[in-house]
Amino acid sequence: MKRYSRNMKMLSKDENERLGDFRISVIGCGGLGGYIIEMLGRLGIGNITAVDGDVFDETNLNRQLLSNSDTLGQYKALIAEKRMKLVNPLIKFTSVTEKITEVNAEKILSGHDLVIDAIDKIETRFLLQSTASKLNIPMIHGAIAGWYGQVATIFPGDNTLEKIYPTRDAKGLESELGNPSFTPALVASIEVAEALKVLLNRGDLLRNKLLYIDLLEHDYMVMEL
Repeated sequence: MKRYSRNMKMLSKDENERLGDFRISVIGCGGLGGYIIEMLGRLGIGNITAVDGDVFDETNLNRQLLSNSDTLGQYKALIAEKRMKLVNPLIKFTSVTEKITEVNAEKILSGHDLVIDAIDKIETRFLLQSTASKLNIPMIHGAIAGWYGQVATIFPGDNTLEKIYPTRDAKGLESELGNPSFTPALVASIEVAEALKVLLNRGDLLRNKLLYIDLLEHDYMVMEL
């Protein structure tokens, strides 16, 4: 298909066709999630579930791809769905306008091949990790704060977040260091690359590792966990 012709050589024809069968759940449709959904849709991931119970407000306009003057006050997940109908109407897109909780997490994540973390609450990340592990689903973790970002790939049973965060109720640095426009785009790109490698079983993964990114000093470090 001409739509995906520029994916070729990087991906084989068979790999490209397989992308249409995968189901990915993106938790969060804000700074990270908007870019992640955009890239997954353009790649040709066949089934995307976007989960976010929040609406856009003015503070989102500096960085969130799906936010603009016309979308303020509207559910982020619904705007993501509208965007994907324009970008790639061939994919099946499901929007969930609920916050993910202990009550609904298993129902929302069930049946997916991969979960991508695009949220800003550490406690919710632990919920994602435990639920994905229970359902035997790999998870891609990403977080940003100011000039800094991090990415890790978590397979069921790895419990990687326990090695990254000291406690489940630890506070993220986003509120202290801010969220610019460029850091989410970079971290989202790396998360999508990791997702593609997991799905196609290719390349070296960030499993039991943490990629630390410092854009201010151009320090990029992969730490063994």
